[in-house]
Amino acid sequence: MNFKEEQKEKVEKIEAILREYLPEANGYQSVIMEAMEYSLMAGGKRLRPMLMMETYRLFGGETEVIYPFMAAMEMIHTYSLVHDDLPAMDNDEYRRGRKTTHIVYGEDMGILAGGCAFKLCI
Repeated sequence: MNFKEEQKEKVEKIEAILREYLPEANGYQSVIMEAMEYSLMAGGKRLRPMLMMETYRLFGGETEVIYPFMAAMEMIHTYSLVHDDLPAMDNDEYRRGRKTTHIVYGEDMGILAGGCAFKLCI
């Protein structure tokens, strides 16, 4: 297997892990949860959780105990990107070729979605 294939396989695994830790989008908070998923699942290289997993494996780790930490790291990173894109900061309209969270869901939902993603991690 070459590097690109292995990387793609690892990214798919990480994205499956991320989906496990996302709350369901139902009830009163459904729009916030949808905005969180929109932001978190926007793609990317997923290097942070990948490096965490590889370091864990390097030191003999073989269980799924690392998964919540991988998800938390990626959620914290995503929260920082969502808040960085807000009008009060960089006012970006696109990230990774997609409209930013505050453009799609509104500035208020961008703030809440970023904050909720961070809250899930603690």
